[in-house]
Amino acid sequence: MAEIVSFRKEADRTDGLLLRSLRDGVLRLVLNDPPANVLSIALLEALMAELERAEADLDVRVVVIASTGLVFSAGHDLKELTAHRVDEDQGAAFFGKSFRLCADLMLKIAHVPKPVIAEVDGLATAAGCQLVASCDLAICTDTSTFCTPGVNIGLFCSTPMVAVSRAAHRKQAMEMLLTGETIDASTAKDFGLVNRIVPKQYLAQVVSKYAAVIAGKSPLTLKIGKEAFYRQLELPVEAAYDYASRVMVENMLTRDAQEGIGAFLGKRKSEWKGE
Repeated sequence: MAEIVSFRKEADRTDGLLLRSLRDGVLRLVLNDPPANVLSIALLEALMAELERAEADLDVRVVVIASTGLVFSAGHDLKELTAHRVDEDQGAAFFGKSFRLCADLMLKIAHVPKPVIAEVDGLATAAGCQLVASCDLAICTDTSTFCTPGVNIGLFCSTPMVAVSRAAHRKQAMEMLLTGETIDASTAKDFGLVNRIVPKQYLAQVVSKYAAVIAGKSPLTLKIGKEAFYRQLELPVEAAYDYASRVMVENMLTRDAQEGIGAFLGKRKSEWKGE
């Protein structure tokens, strides 16, 4: 049986802000604040807590972030932000807290040593698009749409820009940021925001298949590889090769690499120890 956990929302809201289930090494975190699944402080904190928990949980091999409703996520809770304009500092401290927490969450997705897959069905806008771009893989339905529309309301999507500009090609990222226009799933794939597009009825099935395949790999190898992937991206090419070569040597010395190579040569199934 899958474990189901609901996080409590603020006192004036209902239960079930974030749903959690763990089965066969795959942790599903489902945004459950329809209709917009906004990234409120409460939801950001819940997601952060779950990723920190997953980081240390040996039973978690892969994390999937999904949602309920017609909108994957509309980004920051503008009503929550606007309510703090009456603060003495006109909301500056709360704005800083919100944007910093969101940035920390995106960094946590990159740093958690488990692959994170975005399962997208619906609109992913602003920080919601940032969330998709920050995940290691993204699979969406053929009716999903994406945008960074801050420019339309006088608030440039500067923090979403960080993730989007690293996932999408540079000029396509600028197109999204400067126009604020919504792009369809096919365009998002062309831009580099998503890996695959599938019919709605097959989304969960395809994501589950991806997750199961990845969960069957050596957890230590996945940890080593994910960390190396993001570190080498920021290095000049020669330094990247030097770094990657050192990582390969360290990886070769692990028991899982010895087991995997031995199993391949011996034509048998590998038995991973995570060592």
